[in-house]
Amino acid sequence: MEDGRTRHRVTALLLEHGPQTASELAGRLGVSPTAVRRHLDALVATGRVEERHATGAPRGRGRPARLFHLTDAGRSAFPHAYDDLALTALRYVAAHGGPDAVRTVAEQQLSGLEQRCSAAVERADDAPVDRAQVLAAALTAEGYAASASAISGGGQLCQHHCPVAHVAAEFPQLCEAETAVIGRLVGTHVQRLATIAHGDGVCTTHIPGPVRRTDAPPGVAGGRAHIGAGNRPGPARPVPGERSARRSPPRTGADHPSSNPPANDRERTSV
Repeated sequence: MEDGRTRHRVTALLLEHGPQTASELAGRLGVSPTAVRRHLDALVATGRVEERHATGAPRGRGRPARLFHLTDAGRSAFPHAYDDLALTALRYVAAHGGPDAVRTVAEQQLSGLEQRCSAAVERADDAPVDRAQVLAAALTAEGYAASASAISGGGQLCQHHCPVAHVAAEFPQLCEAETAVIGRLVGTHVQRLATIAHGDGVCTTHIPGPVRRTDAPPGVAGGRAHIGAGNRPGPARPVPGERSARRSPPRTGADHPSSNPPANDRERTSV
């Protein structure tokens, strides 16, 4: 714990005063140069600090001074105002262009993510649940900490981190655009069940599984599995008289049935 606090102080000094030598940092911290070098070595190993030789003439005798610089990764550990900037920009867009303009910005922002993930998903099987497994790995590489699992009736894609959660809480168009991207990548209509932006612990998207079509009886040619939870056809309904017609015995000339069968036929075949 003490090491963590000291290393945070080292990076804070580099942020405030710019590149420094180990001796300069030791003087500001009130510790020995040997002690501060140990912390600098640890920060260099984690990529938060990098070491460079100072440009220009050497200081006195010996090698040029070695300066320690804060990297982009080191800077990212400090608070930033990216969310505030994004909110200000989207509020301006909404005020001058309305909700559709915000949606256009969200779609544009996610277009790069969709393109990068599509390259990986295209190598997966056609089943949406299988594609969701590959998409989860691709989203994890993008910083979403995603996972996918199979459940009864399909699967779920879970994102345990949302880089724009604070902005999406005010502008749901970001979540809507992201949901549309997921649907296109897995190849079917999906449904958002929960989002971090609205206070849930994880963003959860339902991926529907295969559903047997009901426009043909099971086992009859033409019946096939079909993906999708919505817009699927309902069960076929027999037209009036169809059930009784199936029960009636074969008749001569059945290939050319009369459009107005005799009344006694209808009475004989009715149950």
